[in-house]
Amino acid sequence: MGELTQILLGGLLLGIGTYAMRAGGGEIGDRIAAYPRFQLAVEDAAMLILASVMATSALTDGQSFAGWARPAGVALSGLLAWRGAPLPVVLLVAAAATAGLRALGIA
Repeated sequence: MGELTQILLGGLLLGIGTYAMRAGGGEIGDRIAAYPRFQLAVEDAAMLILASVMATSALTDGQSFAGWARPAGVALSGLLAWRGAPLPVVLLVAAAATAGLRALGIA
């Protein structure tokens, strides 16, 4: 299976799953509440998707390495978000850190 086919298939499955969750609304939440292991698996899957998108976006720029400033800013934003900082603070501090590192010549 080609790389493009895998990406399209993954996107299609993600879209179908997202639509099913939105269409089901609270009913799905009520039904899976009885299955805590399934509930944890769904939460873990969501975090895995977010982490993979974040890693890809943070580490690459096109087909090359993005430099050290961007991953440092993303890591700082992840740390702040994990510690419960408000989203505007997370975004501003991460952007400032990335810009500061780039200004210092750490691309």
